[in-house]
Amino acid sequence: MPPASLLILKGDLGAGKTTLVQFIAQELKSEAIVSSPSYTLIHEYPSPEGLLVHIDAYRLASPEELFELGLEDYIERARLTVVEWGEGLLEFFPEASLLEISFDGETRTVESN
Repeated sequence: MPPASLLILKGDLGAGKTTLVQFIAQELKSEAIVSSPSYTLIHEYPSPEGLLVHIDAYRLASPEELFELGLEDYIERARLTVVEWGEGLLEFFPEASLLEISFDGETRTVESN
């Protein structure tokens, strides 16, 4: 994905959204320890390729709240911004990529838009 891209992750609790972000951080050569931003809402991870921003919108009432948190600024300055539970953002960012992750207890599948 090119710099300043937005990736939206959709999937049930425990589907593997944060695990995917861990792998993305590794691919960007980040040495940061990636964890779920469920309570802090936003984590930033530096990498040699640029900043990886990881946002969890699960507890937010609407996508508009992400704009109040500075979403557009994050996207502009980051190598990649990943938003879990951010499907409502597709209305504002139709160019964003969407990955839907499902887990049946044994197998994870990923579908993209």
